[in-house]
Amino acid sequence: MNDELEQAIRTPLTANDGIDFSLIELFFFAYRDFTSDPDQILETYGFGRAHHRVVHFVNRMPGLTVAELLDVLKITKQSLARVLKQLIDMGYVVQIQGLRDRRQRELYPTSKGRELALALAAPQSRRIAGALDDLEADDRAVIEAFLKSMVDPHLRPQIDKLPGSVSGQDGNATRTN
Repeated sequence: MNDELEQAIRTPLTANDGIDFSLIELFFFAYRDFTSDPDQILETYGFGRAHHRVVHFVNRMPGLTVAELLDVLKITKQSLARVLKQLIDMGYVVQIQGLRDRRQRELYPTSKGRELALALAAPQSRRIAGALDDLEADDRAVIEAFLKSMVDPHLRPQIDKLPGSVSGQDGNATRTN
């Protein structure tokens, strides 16, 4: 191997390359730890992160249609089908015919599904609360605005549809507990 090639492969990428690697890495590490606690719980059920996302949004938006869930998760019908079937067969979610449109299938959590959603959200909520404890009270609004800004602009209205979300005059969602 020539010296120039060896130097190139041994030199780490840096901010000099015009990319904010430090924030990218913080996202990687934060995501790793944010998902680690639920992953351990999910493993005991034989579930994965796709199950977590379905259980989460069905619990946050009971009556969500399959089409709406597909839109929120940005996955294919085929990839949802297996996960949803498992959750229905195991009694975490029920699917009923839509009241307004009988062609639609609405999804609702069972009590077992609610318990699972809470068990998965609790460690994540504790992790977020611990991180917020280290910040000023006003920092939460900045974090919310930042995270919402990370979402593709045309998909941001989905955030405003979540329970507890109130669109402010500036279009940012603020949570009420």
